[in-house]
Amino acid sequence: MIFNKLNLNSDEIKTFKLHLSYSIIEGIIVGILVLNQFVFIKSLNGSSYLLGILFQFSVIAFIFLIFFNELISRIKNKKKMLRIISIITRLPLIVFLFFPSNFIDLFGNQTYHYIFLLVFLIFYLADPIIFPTTNLLLKNNYRHQNFGKLYSYSMTINKIIAFITTFIYGFLLDLDNYVFIQVYPLMGILGVISLFLLSNIRYEENIRDIVKINFLSSISKSFRNMKDIIKNDKSFRDFEIGFMLYGFAFMVTVTIITLFFDKVLNLNYSSVAFYKNSYLIVAIILTPFFGRLIGRIDPRKFAVFTFFAMLLSILGLIITEAFPYNFEFFGIKFYWMLLIYVSFYGIFTATMALLWHIGSVYFCKDNEADIYQSIHLSATGVRGIFAPLIGVIIFEIIGFQGTFFIAIIALSIAIFTMIWSYKKRNINSLN
Repeated sequence: MIFNKLNLNSDEIKTFKLHLSYSIIEGIIVGILVLNQFVFIKSLNGSSYLLGILFQFSVIAFIFLIFFNELISRIKNKKKMLRIISIITRLPLIVFLFFPSNFIDLFGNQTYHYIFLLVFLIFYLADPIIFPTTNLLLKNNYRHQNFGKLYSYSMTINKIIAFITTFIYGFLLDLDNYVFIQVYPLMGILGVISLFLLSNIRYEENIRDIVKINFLSSISKSFRNMKDIIKNDKSFRDFEIGFMLYGFAFMVTVTIITLFFDKVLNLNYSSVAFYKNSYLIVAIILTPFFGRLIGRIDPRKFAVFTFFAMLLSILGLIITEAFPYNFEFFGIKFYWMLLIYVSFYGIFTATMALLWHIGSVYFCKDNEADIYQSIHLSATGVRGIFAPLIGVIIFEIIGFQGTFFIAIIALSIAIFTMIWSYKKRNINSLN
């Protein structure tokens, strides 16, 4: 019945069912990962620099797309590729079953810090393959007018599941700071299942898939393709420049915000889960609306809303430190001014979830979706090399407020870049 209302064809219905199932399981994984950095710093007593490296691993893996984009596009059997990747990158999470579950053996032990980092480095290495492949699969099965709408529906369900998971996981962590030892292996098994589901989405090969070239030539071709697109598609280049500035601001602050919650606001797991869930509620409510909007307006204009929402959320943190009025209720610490952060970060989460994952596809043709997304994600990896640790260094020198103000400046320049580009350049694929 719901599919009749959405006016979908048979291919879209089959794809949406698989995409939705994948999104539901990934929502559980996302809900667990929301507290990942807090687990590292609070349960394992990891240092601020190692915390920065943990986040760095989640984005730096995308730089490998610079080298392997063309190789990924040449792999005919996408189903087999996704299934092999799921086993290689998800199953290592089982190693957490061998972690000690007591304070004396685990807390502050750097050996376990390094194992933790290594396992999640392997875990995140799948993303540069999964994300562009997902865009390719969906772009080839969803019609243009339905792409943003269907993606936003699955993303909304994903966030609802993540919301529930984060709440439960935060509560369990307050009961037992080391429950992650059992949770992470379960997450690994679920990750394998989700990618097996995604791999069942139909994909028809095109001419670009059957051209056979050797390894070095493939890498060289990948560089040339990326260079040509960045050189010739000026609107997309402007989009990536703005994203680079936004990405710097995001990566500089993301680790510092975790430290801010712990060192300045003295939040426990339940409190952190509450605030993260609060902005997820905002995102859940708004994602369907923005999913319909992103297909109707220029993605650069959409980016302006996204970047400005993040800017205002950071201002909310600055105001919270200046006016730290709070009270406790059922073990949760409520800061009145933090509602500003929660509200605008919720808008940012809803819009960025769409813009980061599918914004690039609006600049290209259907058969170029994976290439454009690979360029977009590669840029994420490039800034991931330096931005997270620079954020920690800046914080060590000028503190929380100074770091936040630098992020605001970068976001302001990104907003100006998008506005200028929107007024000056048309999107090539729409000409």
